[in-house]
Formats: sequence, C-alpha cells, structure tokens
Amino acid sequence: MTEEKLATLPPELLVKHPLQNPWTLWYYENDKSRTWEQNQVEIITVNSVEDFWSTYNYIETASNLKHGTDYSLFKQGVKPMWEDSKNRNGGRWLISLDRSDKQRRERLLDVYWLDVMLLMIGEGFGDAGETVCGAVVNIRNKGDKIAIWTGDAKRAEEITKIG
Repeated sequence: MTEEKLATLPPELLVKHPLQNPWTLWYYENDKSRTWEQNQVEIITVNSVEDFWSTYNYIETASNLKHGTDYSLFKQGVKPMWEDSKNRNGGRWLISLDRSDKQRRERLLDVYWLDVMLLMIGEGFGDAGETVCGAVVNIRNKGDKIAIWTGDAKRAEEITKIG
C-alpha cells in the first residue's frame, strides 16, 4: 500500500491493538542429527492482536502438522523447556486427544489449540494468568496433547483456576 493510500485511511484502521505480554511461537521437529534444544525453532514474537492473527492465518493448523512435531506459544523470553528458570518450579495442565476419526473430522485439536492460545494472549485467565508461561501442542502417533505450562506449582489456588 502506498503512503498516499495510507493517508486516506481512517486512523482507527492504522492502530494495532497491543497485547499485555508479547508471545513467541516456537516450532519443534525431531531431527536426530541435532540436539533437542536445536530442534526448537523460534518462529515469531507477536505484540498485537493483528500480529497474532496474521501469524495464525499464515501457519499450518496443528492437525495438519507431521507426527512428532510441536507448536509452542510462550511469553517472550521463556523457552518451551523445563530447564528454563521461569518453568522450572511449575507444572502443566494436560488435554489428551485420541486420534479418532470423529475428532479429526470435527478438527477438535485445532479448536482447542486456538482456544488455549486466545485465552493466553487475551489474558483470559484473570489474575491466575500471571503464572501461565505458555502452552504446547504435541502431534503424536498415539494421540495429540495440549499442555498449559505454569511457572509456580506452589500457587495452588491460581493453578486450579487455570485448570
């Protein structure tokens, strides 16, 4: 779009809606010639609602990923690994999905993964969301999983609200 055309747009169309926290999307694909950490690839960090949707609409849906791959969405600066200091004392809530034809037809994995991501970037966990570090969707032969990672397992009341 040219600068002349941009100048004719109403200002509300030019403003991005910032997120409370920037979020980084990671992709994992198991390559046995590399270490586990080297297989984690940082894709993009989103700072606004518009950036999130631009990214989401561009990437492959979770249900179309190859077996053995993951998407992770974590607060900026937090790596999707237990060794990260922000995750070390935490835990996770796990959603397990079998690979039934019905679930695949209804694309439940994609629906649940999008719901979890929107809850995180939209701060939908309220005050309990402060302890949310990120989430991972694992695509596996036996069944798919979505995990919400929390940073402090001692905050039992908040952890329960998240679950």
